[in-house]
Amino acid sequence: MIIPLCPVCGAPLSTERPAWKCENNHTFDVARQGYVNLLPVTQKHSLHPGDTAAMVASRRDFLNAGYYAPIADKLRELVAAYAPHAESVLDAGCGEGYYLSHLDLNERWGVDISKDAVRCAAVREKNAKFLAATAAHLPFADAAFDCVLSMFALTAAAEFARVLKDGGVFVQVLAGETHLSALKSVIYPTLLEKEKNLHPQLDGFTLLHGETLAFDFTLESQEAVQNLLSMTPHVWRISKEGADALKKVDRLSDRAEVIFNVYGRQKR
Repeated sequence: MIIPLCPVCGAPLSTERPAWKCENNHTFDVARQGYVNLLPVTQKHSLHPGDTAAMVASRRDFLNAGYYAPIADKLRELVAAYAPHAESVLDAGCGEGYYLSHLDLNERWGVDISKDAVRCAAVREKNAKFLAATAAHLPFADAAFDCVLSMFALTAAAEFARVLKDGGVFVQVLAGETHLSALKSVIYPTLLEKEKNLHPQLDGFTLLHGETLAFDFTLESQEAVQNLLSMTPHVWRISKEGADALKKVDRLSDRAEVIFNVYGRQKR
């Protein structure tokens, strides 16, 4: 059984309701939805870090519509192939919990810096545990997990290696170079070619497998188009002109290009 650690002093937390508490009496309330906020003020970069409630709702609606189901299917396939005996998994940057909900491991934990995201995740998936926390300072002991996921999220390689058992598996999912090119062609006047390292070497890990998944999908409404934008980092970068152009699009056919990297945790 995985026991989270107090983000203030590092002591193990008792996880009984209505509040988690460590031996030094640092206390963290369990929210009505079931998640716990373990993100101290010293680890926040803003008053309300991460995705907003509106962005989380847009991502939830987009993913629930099944457009990215091939990604969830491929994730399940790779975890079964490369971590067949895994019992615990941590989704670092779990968002609203969509991808974690597609795995059947005994212990499933999700962390996200957005409190709105983990609130939504806890409502979606009652049999997993969700924390507001940062992937850069995971509130878990060394060698706690069999598997760690980063789904279009921050790769904190040293921290992931710390919480993985020797021989554990890290699954990294990245956007490919041509991912969502149709969306980008609408919101940007020109498309900049940026060379990306799609299969990076990570300290403490050995790259076991890398592959590209590509598939087409079509959005049939302005709402779905806006939900897609909220799924991406472009929502933070888009100009007024780009936003106005996208508001005129009621149908969008696009192509997802997704990179899956599977890493094995090297022995300590």
